[in-house]
Formats: sequence, structure tokens, C-alpha cells
Amino acid sequence: MNVKLSAAAVRAAVEKQQEQIRQDLTELVAFNSVSNEPQCEADHAAAANWVAAALEKLGLDVTVYETVDNAPTIIGNRPGATTVLLYSHYDVVPAGDPAAWLSDPFTLTERDGRWYGRGTADCKGNLVMHLAALRAVAELGGTDLGIRVVIEGSEERGGEGLDALIAERPELFAADVILIADTGNAALGTPTLTTTLRGGAQIDVRIDTLRAPVHSGGFGGAAPDATATLIRVLNTLFDAHGRTAIEGIDCTGVWEGQPYPRDAFRADAGVLDGVELMGTSEDQPADMAWMRPAIIITGFTSTPVAEAVNAVPASASARLNLRVPPGMEAADVVDAVCAHLRNNVPYGAQLSVHPFEVFNPFSCDTEGPAVQALSDALTAAYNGTPTVTVGTGGSIPLCTKLMEAFPGAELALFGVEEPLTTIHSANESVAPEEIRDIAIAEALFLLNYKK
Repeated sequence: MNVKLSAAAVRAAVEKQQEQIRQDLTELVAFNSVSNEPQCEADHAAAANWVAAALEKLGLDVTVYETVDNAPTIIGNRPGATTVLLYSHYDVVPAGDPAAWLSDPFTLTERDGRWYGRGTADCKGNLVMHLAALRAVAELGGTDLGIRVVIEGSEERGGEGLDALIAERPELFAADVILIADTGNAALGTPTLTTTLRGGAQIDVRIDTLRAPVHSGGFGGAAPDATATLIRVLNTLFDAHGRTAIEGIDCTGVWEGQPYPRDAFRADAGVLDGVELMGTSEDQPADMAWMRPAIIITGFTSTPVAEAVNAVPASASARLNLRVPPGMEAADVVDAVCAHLRNNVPYGAQLSVHPFEVFNPFSCDTEGPAVQALSDALTAAYNGTPTVTVGTGGSIPLCTKLMEAFPGAELALFGVEEPLTTIHSANESVAPEEIRDIAIAEALFLLNYKK
């Protein structure tokens, strides 16, 4: 594949869409399209309608599929001998506290050359990228490839609807090449393919020690404090250096690919001055974030500080977000975590453990012709900057579902996100040039790839 011959033409076709790209993203960001939130139902439905209309404008045969989780999946098709599936999603995570945002999360706002708003990167920026790439392909004479665009409505809530649709109607997703636009570059301006994803689970943990809270003056010191007990149990999941330590599970994996420099990791994660990273000097960020199990305490419930009274807590609960690296079965690690907690609960306290949303990790082969062609296209789109491969600690269960359904397909993960986007947080943003350059790469691939 010689993408250099058409790179300039594709760049021109995408660059002329600058105002259209911004307008598309402005309209999409305006929808507070959180899936399965009563107050967001109208915006979620409006976003789905917007996506369907946008795909129809591209000349695709569009069908809206209702799903078991009431989050429609929109699929647009154009037939061809070799089919390429393009994926993104239109739902978003909640914006959270408006006061944490420097501008309205649902109004696309430009600051210092970046576009801010909920979903600008994850994943409406990727959706807009697909549209720009397909418009460029059409302008430059089209492609003989079959195009199948799949836009999901509940990815941020686990994707139950799309999973069920794949199981019930696999023919809707049949493809030779699957391009998942829901990750991004290792750094701004560094073209990147993601090769591994961690699997994971949610685990709810509860400790009960008393029938009801009791006066701390009369009983404190001898009556078992449920909150302190839960903290003590959870602390056994980490060693003295903060590394996740699960009994019976190897938590020493090492990443062999592109490193994640400590300084870059600190900056990307927003680690405060003076605060140490987890692990020792021998533990690299890529090891910890991509190749080892990790447990994050994402929720903790006891008595809120504002409601504190002088009483010994009778119960406390926490939600653990478990991440499982490639090479491990998520169910096995979940079982080990549950056993670890039961083995380490002190004082004979009553412990209940409830795991859910369990899914396996994913890794993909980068040696196939389609993935190599996409890598070449990314390099050309970024003016010769070599494409790198990285892992990620995040999870996209859809990848496993699609590869189980179509084991002969090639799959690639890429997209407009990069560390500065701060997805899932306040002040999410995207660099417009990343949308442009990823769209150029995708269009180059669609115009040049021959199976």
C-alpha cells in the first residue's frame, strides 16, 4: 500500500471540512446523552436521531435497532466485497458537578486551541471523525470496500444492548476489518495503535458488625467499628508500596512494548507534586497500568461527615473496580479477590461480596495486512511520524465480543483521544488537529486498502 501518493489529496479533502467538523461536534456535544438516566432520555434519543440522519446524508442504508437496554444502536451500510466496520458511540458519562467545569459541559467551547465539552473526545469526537473520513472518501471517488458503520448508545453503561444484538443478529456486524475508534494516541501528535485492553469487574463489598450504631461514649473501643473494619480489609489488597496484591494471583506482569515514561505518566494522570507513584523504582507505569491486575476503590459508603454523630458505625460498604490484564481470565481473578477478602476479614465481622459486570481482557494482532495498512496510513497522516503501539488499562468489552463472533477478522483500536483529553472528568477536551489527522488516516485506509 503506497499511501504517500494520495495523502496530500486526502488532507485537502479533510481540511476543507474544518467548519463542518466543528459544527457536527457542537451539535453532538449539546446532547446530554447519558444512557438510561431518566432526566437524559430526551437528549439521548435526540442524539440517536442526529446520528441516524448524519449517516443517511452520507448515502448509507441506515437502520436504528432498539436494544434490551433502551439505548438504540444505529447501523449504516454500503455493500462491498470486503467489509470494513467503523465503530464509535454517542452516549457519554455524566458531566458531574457543573462547578468543576470552566465552561458549560454541553456547549462546545474553544480555549487555547482545544475544544471543551462532555464527549468531545469520548466518543463524539471519534464519531465526527468517522463522518469526516467518509465525506473525504466520497469526494475523492469513493471506495470499493463495503462500509458498515456501527454507533452504539450505551457503551458507558456496559453495552448490554449491543452485546445482546451481536448475539441475536451477528450478521449485522459481519466484517473483514473492524476499526474501533474509542482510544487514542500515546501523546498529542504521535500516531498510535492500541494492542491490549484490560478486562475487569465491579465488586461491591459490605461489612456489618452491629445490629445498629451505638453510642461511641458507652461502647466505643470495644464495639467493632464497621468502617474501620472495612478499611482494614481493603488495605490487605495492597502491599507496602501501594501495589495491588491478590492472594493466588500473579501481580508482577511486565509490559514489553512502548514504555510509558514516569514523567509523562505523572503529567497525564495529574499526580500532585511530592506524591509518589505506586510501586518501587523497578515497577514501570506501563507494567502497573497495562499488564497487572489493579483494584481501585471507586466508592465508599459510611456516615457522611456532614451527618456524623458520636456513634460506632454498624455497617460500611465499598465498590471496587477490578482491572484484569491480558493472559488472565477475569472470572478467575474475581474469584480470587472474593476469596482474599473472605480470608482477611478481621474480628469475625460479617462480610458480603457481590461481583458483577465481569468481562475478559483483550489483545489484538498487529501483523495482519489491514492493521499494517492502517499503521501506514496513520504515519502518512502524521507527516511521516512512525506509528507506535501501546496498551491501555481501560476496557472495551465489545472487542472481545466481535472477535468471538468473527475470529477471521482483523481488529484495530485507535482514535482522537490522547492524555490531555481527560475523558470521564470535568473539562474534557479534544485537539481539533487530532480529529483532522485521524480522519485523514481513516480515509487513506478506506481509499487504498485491498484485501
